[in-house]
Order: sequence, then structure tokens, then C-alpha cells
Amino acid sequence: MSAAPDIAIQAEGLVKRFGETTALAGVDLEIPTGTVLGVLGPNGAGKTTAVRVLSTLLRPDAGHATVGGYDVIRQAHQVRQLIGLTGQYAAVDEKLTGTENLLLIGRLLGMERAEARQRAKELLGEFDLSDAASRAAETYSGGMRRRLDLAASLVGRPRMLYLDEPTTGLDPRARKELWSVIRGLVSGGVTVLLTTQYLEEADELADEIVVIDHGRIIASGTSSELKTMTGTQTLAVQPADAAHLATVTSVVAELTSTTPEIDGMFVTASVTDPAVLPAVVRRLDDAGVVVTELTLRSSSLDEVFLSLTGSPAGDSDDATRTERIPA
Repeated sequence: MSAAPDIAIQAEGLVKRFGETTALAGVDLEIPTGTVLGVLGPNGAGKTTAVRVLSTLLRPDAGHATVGGYDVIRQAHQVRQLIGLTGQYAAVDEKLTGTENLLLIGRLLGMERAEARQRAKELLGEFDLSDAASRAAETYSGGMRRRLDLAASLVGRPRMLYLDEPTTGLDPRARKELWSVIRGLVSGGVTVLLTTQYLEEADELADEIVVIDHGRIIASGTSSELKTMTGTQTLAVQPADAAHLATVTSVVAELTSTTPEIDGMFVTASVTDPAVLPAVVRRLDDAGVVVTELTLRSSSLDEVFLSLTGSPAGDSDDATRTERIPA
């Protein structure tokens, strides 16, 4: 079986075990050409194992997958010619300059020296690294190293790009810069498989999202679709006077039948009935409480993730949640 022409990456029933640990327990994925699939999950959920199977680095114990129509087992060589991979940590040689790192990759891919040098120059310019091209990578900031690492994965002009937690360890500014680069790649037709623990990252970049836990996909859909899965909204109230915080908390607790959370001057609670909002307004008005903010919003992706997995993104219950993947 081969993937449909408009499907870049397709997987059916992927299973991978390491001893008694099942890293993948029947995973199905489908990524249309020129889109971003975000794969979310706690540490040890199976995200990296899925990437390694789809990049031909691991052989699945069961299931089937194609990349660009090529089977990841029987046609691994053709698959490798189509993909680029950026792992969780920058894999550049810190003793080499930016140019030398990209030149090395180009030569390993079989490019002539002149072609490899020209490609390195192009990518350094695209990733705003031209001024640092002749500097050793060990002098680069974290964000610069990640950009160089991503550039290295693009030397061969891949049609599919696997980004395995690409912004791990970056500060917010560097993360947003890398997001901009990824958007540019997608607009140019590149298909992206993105694994991440940053819910905001999936919200910003992914066309579709799957949530994986204990090796199984437990939810999938667009960001908006996933946010409606909990069936709840969040009420947030901020009184103008700190002296009224207790009154607001009491009113919200009574009308929502929950125990509200208090964060500074904000009182928040889950709501299933939108009629609660006007009821809160009336009660606070009767009590003479002035508020500076009163909102009813959809669940955030973080709240959906917590609802589905039982733990915040990035949490690992214990050592058994860690993916043990042979080097």
C-alpha cells in the first residue's frame, strides 16, 4: 500500500517495544503535504520513538509507514533522501565554524565542494547567521546554535522535516524566532512533523495536533477542536479592590459548584453553563463589588492536555515514563 498523493507521511498501527516497555502501542498518523502535524505528550510518551521509526532509525515491531510514498522499511534509502531531522539538542560540531558545519553536511550528501559552499552561504543568510559564518559554533548563543542545526537539516532541501522538540532550552525570544523560520519553510511547501511539550508552540504552528500518552494516541484534531473536548470554559474574575477578593471567591464557588483557584487578584473556575456569567455579574453588583476584568473563555490547550493525560506537559510520573532508545 502506498500513501495517497496528497499525504506526505502516513503510519498505521506502529508498534515498538524495548524489552518489557512498549514505546508505541499501535500509532496511526497522517500528514497532508505542506502542513504541520504537532505531536504532544509527556516525557516518555513515545514521541521520539515515532520520529525515529519514520526517519528509518528504528525498525517497528509491527505496523506500516510510508514517507513520500516510500516504505520506511523496504525503501529506507529513498525515505532518507526526502527528509531532514532536527533532534532535541543541537548536533552541530562546536569546533567548526557555521560555514564548515554546513559544508561538511553538503559534502556528506554528495554535493560538489562549490555547490556545498553555495548552499551553506544561502542557508546562513536565510537563518540570519551570515555575520557569524566564520565563527566557531561554540561561540554561538543557544538560539543561534538551534538555527544552525535547523539549517544543517535543510542542506539537502528535504521535502519533509522532522522537528523533535526543536526549541528545548531556548528563551522566549529565540523560540519565537525559530517559529518564524518554521512558518517560512511550511509556506514554501515543506511538510513538518513537530514534537513538542510547549503547548503554545503547537497552538502557534500546527495545522493538526495529536496527543500521545503511553505509546497511544488519545486525542487528535485542530487546536480549536481539542479545546472543545473538555466541554468546559474558564471563568476569570478580578476585583478592583483586594478587600473584595474573598467575596468574589465565595460567589464564584457557589455559582460554579467548584473550588476556585486564586492567582494574585484573579479568581478562576471551570464552568459548564455559560449562564453562570450573568449570574456572577448580578451577584457581585448586588454585593457592591467592582471588577476590573470578567471573562469566560474556552479551555486552553494546556488545560486540555492536563485533562487528557492527567499531568502537565513535560511532567514524567517516574522512571518508567522515560523513553529508553538505543543510540
